[in-house]
Amino acid sequence: MQTQSIRTYFQNNRTIQYALAVLFLVTAFLAAVSIGTAAISPNEILSVLFGGRAASEANGNILLSIRFPRVLLAGLVGASLALAGAAFQGILRNPLADPYTLGVSSGASLGAVSVIYFGVQMFGSFTLPVISITAGFLTMLGVLGFAHLAQRRTSMETMILAGIIFNSFLGSFISLIVALSGEELRQVMNWLLGSVSMRGWPYVHMILPFTAAGALILLMNSRELNAFAFGEDRARHIGVHVKRKQLLIIIAASLLTGSAVAVSGTIGFVGLVIPHMARLLCGSDHRHLLPLSMIYGAGFLMLADLLARTIISPVELPIGVITAIAGAPVFAVILAAKKRRS
Repeated sequence: MQTQSIRTYFQNNRTIQYALAVLFLVTAFLAAVSIGTAAISPNEILSVLFGGRAASEANGNILLSIRFPRVLLAGLVGASLALAGAAFQGILRNPLADPYTLGVSSGASLGAVSVIYFGVQMFGSFTLPVISITAGFLTMLGVLGFAHLAQRRTSMETMILAGIIFNSFLGSFISLIVALSGEELRQVMNWLLGSVSMRGWPYVHMILPFTAAGALILLMNSRELNAFAFGEDRARHIGVHVKRKQLLIIIAASLLTGSAVAVSGTIGFVGLVIPHMARLLCGSDHRHLLPLSMIYGAGFLMLADLLARTIISPVELPIGVITAIAGAPVFAVILAAKKRRS
């Protein structure tokens, strides 16, 4: 009873929720930037951030050329995937929905891998994210269309099964590209395993406009996501233009997923686990769930990348391996706890 009252107090106190989230993000950022082959103190990091100089020229180059862009990229990818996961779970009213289980990540990955394999340069430096986002969006539309054909009044179980089918189908094409790859094999495999290594500032600049646009659209539609929690009919009765808002939210979530996959490859469990954890802390109000999911997602992937490059240093693990190892048990615990409560 006491635990329940503490949890209720915490969920009602937005100041504490945001303060803890920001503290977690700042701590994750400082840890990820300071720890590495060359240790750099937090004071030195803060000095460089606010226009000062590092203790040595070498440390300054490491911070500005390697660690800052890498950690910021991990944060943007984590924020994008967590926000997309929260949006998919909200609009589909299913805790198992996320970019990975719905096949959006596989579609975006196929788009990115195809660009790498065929050497497409249709939109210059933005070719990769544009093709990846488009492929992810088309995959989501395909999942929705297939689920609707299979069952006229689509259930969430049908949607998840449709996502699994598309995952397998698109995965076979990705495997085909891998089998046919020659010199591109290493680059393709790095993309599929997920990594933010050796990306640099160009990739930060590449994902930033898509993350900002997708986040803005979803945050502006947080009230509509709250309405969808009560079902489409109820949302329609209170004045929500259901089809238009659903399409807009799916476009925004696909925008976030596609851009994240384009710069980092396939990274699972972030969009599934982080919204659950944020929901336990702040409740189901999407006006706060969405921004808190972004903050926790960014911090989580910063720490996951830190582990990926330090746990068996000098060998670097794919970040997708770390998120799966950390995410799967956490999700199992959350799911078991929800089942016990219900």
